[in-house]
Amino acid sequence: MDFSPFFISIKTALLATAITFFLGLFAARLVVKIKHGKGLLDGIFTLPMVLPPTVVGFFLILIFGKNSYVGILLSQINVTVMFSWAATVISATVVSFPLMYRTTRGAFEQIDMDMVYAARTLGMSERKIFWRILLPISWPGVAAGTVLSFARALGEFGATIMIAGNIPGRTQTISTAIYTAVQSGDRATAYQWTGIIIAISFSAMIMLNYWSNYQSKIISRCAKK
Repeated sequence: MDFSPFFISIKTALLATAITFFLGLFAARLVVKIKHGKGLLDGIFTLPMVLPPTVVGFFLILIFGKNSYVGILLSQINVTVMFSWAATVISATVVSFPLMYRTTRGAFEQIDMDMVYAARTLGMSERKIFWRILLPISWPGVAAGTVLSFARALGEFGATIMIAGNIPGRTQTISTAIYTAVQSGDRATAYQWTGIIIAISFSAMIMLNYWSNYQSKIISRCAKK
């Protein structure tokens, strides 16, 4: 059994989650902070979650295709995105970003703003307020968004197969490997890959639940003291 789809999926999901983590924090903080245009920005950031993955993949082709403006610029420096591993990372990042953004935004909106106002009164900069107050307090929500984004990136199929293809050893992920196995009638391999991706996703959710319970116990102990 060729395990290259496993390693490709894991490294793609990890890198996509890392990118999504910082982009999601920035986007969530931006939308919570601004007073005008929240609805528009929220719609733009959430759009990949409500669109069919194939539509997302089509838009990515329009952006990174060889005849697109971005594609032409990249070709001038001998960089090709289409049907490369970078394309799998891009598609996974785009489709998993809304989960990170929405979860983190919800966590930020639950924070008591009196603490933020007090910190500003004491002269703390916005950067310190974010890293020392907002992020630590909202960390359970941020962690949940990170795990959900990882699971979504790991299972991405529609956008990936359109922009990255299904090249064995190069862009073939677990999801596309399952598709190939089903198309060729190899149900045994499809069952194996399905079991693997379910096990990984389920393990991530168990870790999230364990972490959430651990954080709740710590908060309860601190409150009693």
